[in-house]
Amino acid sequence: MTTDIGIPAASPDDLLVLLAVARAGRFTTAGEALGLNHTTVSRRIAALETALGGRVLARSAGGWELTDLGRRAVRAAEDVEGAMASIREDDAEADQIAGVVRISATDGFSAFVVAPAVADLRRRHPRLSVEIVNVTRRALQHRSGLDMEVVVGEPQVHRAEAIRLGDYTLGMYAARGYLDEFGAPGSIAELREHPLVYFVDSMLQVDDLDAPRRLVPEMRDSLSSTNVFVHVEATRAGAGIGFLPCFLADGHPDLVRLLPEQFAERLPYWLVLRPDSLRQPAVAAVADALRRRTTAVQDELLGLVPPGHPYRGAAGVHGRTLGR
Repeated sequence: MTTDIGIPAASPDDLLVLLAVARAGRFTTAGEALGLNHTTVSRRIAALETALGGRVLARSAGGWELTDLGRRAVRAAEDVEGAMASIREDDAEADQIAGVVRISATDGFSAFVVAPAVADLRRRHPRLSVEIVNVTRRALQHRSGLDMEVVVGEPQVHRAEAIRLGDYTLGMYAARGYLDEFGAPGSIAELREHPLVYFVDSMLQVDDLDAPRRLVPEMRDSLSSTNVFVHVEATRAGAGIGFLPCFLADGHPDLVRLLPEQFAERLPYWLVLRPDSLRQPAVAAVADALRRRTTAVQDELLGLVPPGHPYRGAAGVHGRTLGR
């Protein structure tokens, strides 16, 4: 098919291939989703660029990123996708909140906010699928293959939509057995005599998470991990004193919060999306679900929920605190 002046017209199929690449960030991954090989995907993108008269993709460190022309083409591709969906289903039954949404988020936020929010959303939209990549890092400048990121600290990004979701608090915790054996520190000076359970210092990418090493640099590392659930379990096992999110630690009655007046680091969660992502019904629905869930559990995130609160359940009441 060509235009009146002999230039090939953009193929709807090629637009859909571009849409898959934009969502996956890689030709190989997009091809697997479409049932095409890498060479065919590359050839389809080349044909689309010829038809449109310019580049639709640019290579970045994380994969392929859309150019300005590519973003306009993706909007057209989304219209094609929506039209095809309406053909396959009766208008009264068509559900635009469908397909795959890919999220990058921290371990704790994924478990406490994303998982229940998505579970609730899928009860109403069963054709929705969400993939979560767990990582604690700064917001990416190029989000190839991701629809949204949840990061700690205000992001410094270009060509992105940033939404503050809410705050959470981290505090110092120790297991009751550990305190029975080694004693409970009653001051920052005494805290220096205990080992720290926290992130691997050399791999910590978020400056806002450096509080324990900034406030108590004399604490020596005991067990370090890139995974916050390892921090919690290591602290419960008596490996040392953990600097833990209150919303995770307070659910364990065997953990005791230490020096809450001196150690209550409050940090924000931010949601980062490509500017055009919210035009996708599924992405917009997931973003809204995350905002609603974060708001609903804000007190838990801040460590303000009293013992016996219904969110904690019968076995999840807060432990006591020391150092008030």
